[in-house]
Amino acid sequence: MAMEVTQVLLNAQSIDGNVRKHAEESLKQFQEQNLSSFLLSLSSELANDEKPVDSRKLAGLILKNALDAKEQHRKLELVQRWLSLDNNVKSQIKACLLKTLSSPVVDARSTASQVIAKIAGIELPQKQWPELIVSLLSNIHQLPSHVKQATLETLGYLCEEVSPDVIDQDQVNKILTAVVQGMNASEGNNDVRLAATRALYNALGFAQANFSNDMERDYIMRVVCEATLSPEVKIRQAAFECLVSISSSYYEKLTPYIQDIFSITAKAVREDEEPVALQAIEFWSSICDEEIEILEEYGDDFTGDSDIPCFYFIKQALPALVPMLLETLLKQEEDQDQDEGAWNIAMAGGTCLGLVARTVGDDIVPLVMPFIEENITKPDWRSRERQQLMPLAQSWRVLPLTS
Repeated sequence: MAMEVTQVLLNAQSIDGNVRKHAEESLKQFQEQNLSSFLLSLSSELANDEKPVDSRKLAGLILKNALDAKEQHRKLELVQRWLSLDNNVKSQIKACLLKTLSSPVVDARSTASQVIAKIAGIELPQKQWPELIVSLLSNIHQLPSHVKQATLETLGYLCEEVSPDVIDQDQVNKILTAVVQGMNASEGNNDVRLAATRALYNALGFAQANFSNDMERDYIMRVVCEATLSPEVKIRQAAFECLVSISSSYYEKLTPYIQDIFSITAKAVREDEEPVALQAIEFWSSICDEEIEILEEYGDDFTGDSDIPCFYFIKQALPALVPMLLETLLKQEEDQDQDEGAWNIAMAGGTCLGLVARTVGDDIVPLVMPFIEENITKPDWRSRERQQLMPLAQSWRVLPLTS
């Protein structure tokens, strides 16, 4: 069966239903009869650069599905099944996966990254595969660049799968150093820089100690902010996603950076492509969420000199933030009117504006009122924006409004 695995994997993707069904049954039978050989064959297929891309991708997908499941009881079964395999078999599979990170085929590398992370999620909490992170970090300094890119991608997936308390602080520091260096503007390969930026997003939960250190936090924030200005749109988007995560995870550490963040978010909202602009708006929505939660939880008990960390970022940014958000309401495209499920800059801006109003209360009224009075009765005013602002206007008793 092992000799035929390539063709069976290809047949399992056939447009012919009978061929596909027979191949799926063959794979299921192979797995049930000899799990170790089955998983070894899949890992060997994935690692072999002479094999077709489609068979390698499916081999990796089946491997990943053999390690994890959505249902918790099934997930536990698969974890125990993997742990019970012969150690020599597991070592061979892991060696194939690490080898695949050097493959010139991007789909094979990406699939291997995900499978490695799944195994790490099982083994690292059991104090197994202790050499994994050292092995991955050693790849960071290698050429060609695609090995570095795949390794950073793997580290990102690993941080998504593993709890922060599983990895000791020294290794966390080394992972973050590798990731942030990969994000640096001096990194000449955009694929590497993108993989690093996405990896940081997943690694932020590991960085509590690093964000408590002024110098380390300054360095991380500088690199993230620089990445929001990258010429590559995907890198800019990923960097803003990092800022959104930082806003909720490390809200209390943002004071030294909030002015610069406002500048780069405002530029993105006004000038950048929609995926980037949406994340820039989401940053301020996230800040609103944090401050609403703090103020609602403590209510009248909250005082300015309290230990409760509300820094009133929204109130401080209000004179510049509200006009920026109001501008977004004018950006809806004509063809988006018909798509009720669309999420665009105008909708994101309107949603954020509502959160700002909840955060600061009546302080927003003088900033919003002239805009409402000027636009809401215009015949060409977008109906969706009218719907977003009418409740605000009515609650402030601006005018008799008609829809």
